[in-house]
Amino acid sequence: MGKILIVDNDEGLVHFLTRLFAKQGHEVASRMDGISGLEQVKAEPFDLILLDYKMPGLNGLETLVEIKQAQIKTPVIVMTAYGTTETAIEAMKLGAYDYLLKPFDSEGLKRLAADALEVNRLMKEIVDLPSSVAEIMPPVSGPVRIVGTSPQMQEVFKLIGQVTERDVGVLITGESGTGKELVARAIYHHSHRKDKPFMAVNCAAVPDTLFESELFGYERGAFTGAYRSYVGKLERCHNGTLFFDEIGDMSLITQAKVLRVLQEGEFERLGSTETIKVDARILAATNKNLEREIEEGRFREDLYYRLKVICVEMPPLRDRSDDVPALVNYFVGRFSEEYGKSVHYVADQTIHKLQSYAWPGNVRELENHLRRAVLMYKGGNVLLAEHLQFETDQENALQADVLDETIRSVQQRLADLVPEIFRLADDQRAHANVIDLVEEALITRALQECEYNQVRTARMLGISRNTLRHRIKKYGLEPPGE
Repeated sequence: MGKILIVDNDEGLVHFLTRLFAKQGHEVASRMDGISGLEQVKAEPFDLILLDYKMPGLNGLETLVEIKQAQIKTPVIVMTAYGTTETAIEAMKLGAYDYLLKPFDSEGLKRLAADALEVNRLMKEIVDLPSSVAEIMPPVSGPVRIVGTSPQMQEVFKLIGQVTERDVGVLITGESGTGKELVARAIYHHSHRKDKPFMAVNCAAVPDTLFESELFGYERGAFTGAYRSYVGKLERCHNGTLFFDEIGDMSLITQAKVLRVLQEGEFERLGSTETIKVDARILAATNKNLEREIEEGRFREDLYYRLKVICVEMPPLRDRSDDVPALVNYFVGRFSEEYGKSVHYVADQTIHKLQSYAWPGNVRELENHLRRAVLMYKGGNVLLAEHLQFETDQENALQADVLDETIRSVQQRLADLVPEIFRLADDQRAHANVIDLVEEALITRALQECEYNQVRTARMLGISRNTLRHRIKKYGLEPPGE
């Protein structure tokens, strides 16, 4: 939960907001004017500040200036009953996270506050790197760490160090759970933009119909339900860093607009013709093969090369099993401290068991297993192999057995067909090339199964769409009626 400061001279509103946030489990403090509010901010840290515009002494914008000059990164939401376009623009220019018009909807305020608190967490929870390649067991307390001494991870650390101070695009690739967001945050925390906003946008989680409005913002009346102007994440990230997670899921229309931002540094809010200049460093991550996505027409090639000035590839955990002991020590230490447990050692057989597992969910899956093991730990000070519960072990083994049996069955049926194929190959009237005979039959059936959808067919066969088109032309396999 967060620590929130409310600065407003309206006692009734302060009481209402205090109860609203306290019910959500937040710690709430309040001050009645800008001067005392500023003193409070300088005296102790907060996760979010709600600041009234019209106050005696220092008004909201003047207080905001003082907060920013003190290099305090806490998000500030400006509240005003005297909302004008000029006030809103000035508040955003001065570094406000957002502004709200009074009276406001409490549900909307809670959503906005939750977003701001998450941004604060990402900006203030520092992601650090090992201070040396020899550091195997990093400190438990303090910053979140990217752990690894394997050659693959050392290359990752070197790349991060080389790009942090350079305002270049970075594309972070790798399977889900390998730590791509941690790399993005490490780049941010070690860059000269570390005192400016950092925001993450999950391109796979936001519906396509809402994505552009979330990213670029909108003007009042731009569409049904747009009752006020909304500042998008891109505008909030001016002079900061914007991280596109799972960018491979971004629509082609939005890709074109993001490309314009990268090329020209400008955009328009939805429903507006006013061009807004923005200076934001763009980081992106994906678990997809973007080159294949380009080949199949789902990702823009020009955007790909704009993003991929530098590429950081995160290795899967199964390819760096030597890092498992260090990761285990790190997570067990963190969770023991977090949950007040007395786990001081991890048994060798426990490490061996963890190293022998394939970890399809990568470091995230390992972290979740160890969190549960420590949380459920009941006594002693050694984490044993039996404390680990691999709920999917039996299911994975069963699925593997079924797959193996299916493969054996298919192999046997193919073996039974081979003699017939050879007899056909001997007959020049049937077919002179055995490989072509089999390939044509396989592609024909795949096209039928996929109703002649070339993208689905290529994916089913594990080939590129261009290769499939070549084979369709070669064998004359166009859809019926064409």
